[in-house]
Amino acid sequence: MSGIRVYYNSACPVCKAGIENQKKKMPRCGVEWKDVHADNSLANEIDSELESIRERLHVVDEQGNRHIGFDAFIEIWRNSPDEKWKARISSLPVIRHTGWLAYNLFASALYKWNRTRNHW
Repeated sequence: MSGIRVYYNSACPVCKAGIENQKKKMPRCGVEWKDVHADNSLANEIDSELESIRERLHVVDEQGNRHIGFDAFIEIWRNSPDEKWKARISSLPVIRHTGWLAYNLFASALYKWNRTRNHW
């Protein structure tokens, strides 16, 4: 059991589809999937702003460390038996920096799109 907690926003259709797909890959990994759209108070568990979690994926690892955005994906992959290779490759400095930049640009645009569509 990994014990990681994943904080996500199911009101975003792209995020919801991604998380549902990831859940299918990790049915017995002990991950707690925490949907801040279903329960806004979950943001308080990690002392984060609700809007921050709506914009970027958050993961808390077994040691209580928070990982946000692309780093959250790396942590999820690190805890997924069939995707550990993604975590290793994505953790390489150049790939991590590129992934971080791409994720932040995409997340920002997706957040704005969701807000204009009144998804929450």
